[in-house]
Amino acid sequence: MNYQGLHSATRAEIPATRSRESYSVEMSCIRFNTTAMKSQLDEARSAGLGNDPVASFLSPEITESKVKRIVTMSEDPNPKIRESAALSYHAPLSVYEKLAKDPDEGVRSCLARNQTTPCDVLRTLAKDSSETVRAFVAINYYVPEDAMEELAKDTSPTVQKLVAWKASLKDDAELVSA
Repeated sequence: MNYQGLHSATRAEIPATRSRESYSVEMSCIRFNTTAMKSQLDEARSAGLGNDPVASFLSPEITESKVKRIVTMSEDPNPKIRESAALSYHAPLSVYEKLAKDPDEGVRSCLARNQTTPCDVLRTLAKDSSETVRAFVAINYYVPEDAMEELAKDTSPTVQKLVAWKASLKDDAELVSA
């Protein structure tokens, strides 16, 4: 079976072992919406939010099974799946901590961009060997001040400029509120 340009597939159609390189050119659109999730979304829409455009994007309640899926995704051999777990707002702390040590820079970058990544994990990522990861930490709104101070002294001019840019936004906000 040719997987180039794959738009959707069942797990049975996806080979059990594939090279890491093949993931960069292929995509699978496996849905995670269960019948219960669809039902919750329908209920939310019919609860008076039906005309609101945001209602069509409401997430279902966070369930134990959803958290288990995030944990499973964080252990997937495909780094793109782990990136999705890193971007999750509902991952357990252990997942965030584990993904902060992921060998794939893209996974760590996604974690650095996530606004719900815990402060201690962001502190760890602020010391990452990757300039890209540190840059994403620098522009994350929720980075602790001590990590920002360290990033301001970073060896990368790009990271330093992002720290300065973010500080200028704070200064601008203070001027507007005054």
